[in-house]
Amino acid sequence: MTPTPTDPVDAPRRAPVAVRGAAIGAGRPVVIVPLTGRTPAALLDQARAVVAAAPDVVEWRVDLLADGRATTVEAVRAGRALVAALDGLPLLVTVRTAAEGGGGDPDDAAYESLLVALLDAGIADLLDVEVARGPAARLVAAAHAAGVPVVGSSHDFAGTPPQDAIVDRLLGMADLGADVLKIAVTPHDPGDVLTLLSATWATAQRTGRPLITMAMGGLGVASRIAGGTFGSAATFGTVGDASAPGQVELGALRAALALVHPAG
Repeated sequence: MTPTPTDPVDAPRRAPVAVRGAAIGAGRPVVIVPLTGRTPAALLDQARAVVAAAPDVVEWRVDLLADGRATTVEAVRAGRALVAALDGLPLLVTVRTAAEGGGGDPDDAAYESLLVALLDAGIADLLDVEVARGPAARLVAAAHAAGVPVVGSSHDFAGTPPQDAIVDRLLGMADLGADVLKIAVTPHDPGDVLTLLSATWATAQRTGRPLITMAMGGLGVASRIAGGTFGSAATFGTVGDASAPGQVELGALRAALALVHPAG
């Protein structure tokens, strides 16, 4: 019989990932808010609004800076100013490439060079690594050498893979050394959302590493609100502009999470 989220099972012991004051994988899902500013000034304006809203984690979409044309020096300069503005909030650094819905299209060498520079500058508390990129294993090693946990990342903008394929992709991130395993898929019907949630639950029974899973767009909003019931340890909310389809405004998201996880 396929287990449901309330079945007693011998799941692996959970190993939360702690960054500053946030623990990903412990209790109620943490809320991550993206920053999408395309100029350093816009980025800092967003940061001030986000600090006032006090999410658990902030994500910086570096690929959107200067519409994906920022130099490494410019990105590091903007990142240092951002860290100062965040007043201690943990920062997830993400360079999303065009294949994963990003604002830039760096080749593998440029992608690796930018992320390593941001690591070396001490900007990242968490580092997003697209696991399909060639330098993924080296970036995981570089982040760990810097004491920075890695969020393995995979996006499917075409559809929702079968459950087994989603599970295999997430567990492959763990094999690569990622500390948090993240996948986003595109649902075409409610059954696809169920596939994503079922895959989340199945993966949670096979690894103690925190998962972040979501179905994007309007159909997938349920996965962003109720994903924690099935094992997803974080969800993305908005203060201002969204960075992906289907993200929910922070206040509404917190209210929904409190209903789903009253003891979180």
